[in-house]
Amino acid sequence: MSSTVNTSVKTGSPSASGRAWLLDVLKAVGCVLIVVHHLAFYGPMSDVMMQVIPGLMEWLYDRARLAVQMFLVCGGFLTAASLSKVQSLSWRAGLTLLWRRYLRLVMPLLAALSAAVLVSEIIRPQFDHSSLSALPSWGQAWAHVALLQHVLSMEALSAGVWYVAMDFQLYATALVVFAVAQELAARSSGTAPVVWRQRLWLLLTAGSLLWWSGNESLDDYAVYFCGSYGLGWLAYKSREIGFSRKTWALVLSLGVLAWWLDPHWRLATALCVAALLARAPQSWMEMASLHTRGVQAVQWISQRSYSIFVIHFAVSLAVNAFVTQFWPDQLWPNGLGMLASLGLSLCAGAVVFKWVEQPKPSLVRWLFGVAAFMASVALAMKLNSLAG
Repeated sequence: MSSTVNTSVKTGSPSASGRAWLLDVLKAVGCVLIVVHHLAFYGPMSDVMMQVIPGLMEWLYDRARLAVQMFLVCGGFLTAASLSKVQSLSWRAGLTLLWRRYLRLVMPLLAALSAAVLVSEIIRPQFDHSSLSALPSWGQAWAHVALLQHVLSMEALSAGVWYVAMDFQLYATALVVFAVAQELAARSSGTAPVVWRQRLWLLLTAGSLLWWSGNESLDDYAVYFCGSYGLGWLAYKSREIGFSRKTWALVLSLGVLAWWLDPHWRLATALCVAALLARAPQSWMEMASLHTRGVQAVQWISQRSYSIFVIHFAVSLAVNAFVTQFWPDQLWPNGLGMLASLGLSLCAGAVVFKWVEQPKPSLVRWLFGVAAFMASVALAMKLNSLAG
């Protein structure tokens, strides 16, 4: 889902376009699952559908969110692919990479948050529902700009904002690991930086899977998710340099121990996705040879997955409010409303991708995005006061 790295992967013989088909599939499927999970989670259209298809709605509510683990593993994989091209990294260069990551993450997010706060206040008088966030404060708005809203114990203004903050924290962690490995290699002759990076990621992955991910008080920090992200990193390194049997045995033992200590579907999903990325045939990591509509649709969604992810909550709020206003208890309007919300989220994501995510980010564009978001917050406050 990350907007900062495309699905270009240099593992063996790259395709002409540079896109990796397996990653496209994972990102597209994960994107759709997250959208429908939030539709099932936030209602009230899903409350109506629960009466007729409870099994499906419960699955979407409980299991579709496992797609987050897919994104975390893919994020680690893609970050490893990106940084594998970097030979050395100064602190200034590292900060530059981190700033670029921030810009690419936050620009679409600011556009989506602007839409979310305005939609919430427009529909609030007729749509009194728990899925609506409270009117934002100025401190809350600035916390979202800094991606610190959860660290500061503030309510998120849109669904999935926590993931954007985690993506940024995890990328920062990857840069710190790179710098530390570089320093350790300089102090210990005979051990290359890539070896130190592998060792450090093994330690972080083990620490997260065995300890940190079991402590829910840490779920606002990168260490909680380093297990899944680190598995993605190790999966890429396995394809790039080839792990020895000893290393594979260590990773396998780590997974078995983590499962024995705390068996849960999040761990199983992360392990399966990482194993798939590590051991999939090279042909799966290249561009699909067919150019059918299905293949093109998967690639289209994959490329726009981040924009779809950040904007879909505002869309689902608007559709939920509309359907509930006119057909609060009728089956077909609510079922079609959920499908319409998914389709409109894809369309809105395409707009955000074209006009916000795709253009090259810059300080000027960021300042404009922040100003637009703050103006949206001010307008939301005005609408709230007029509504009484």
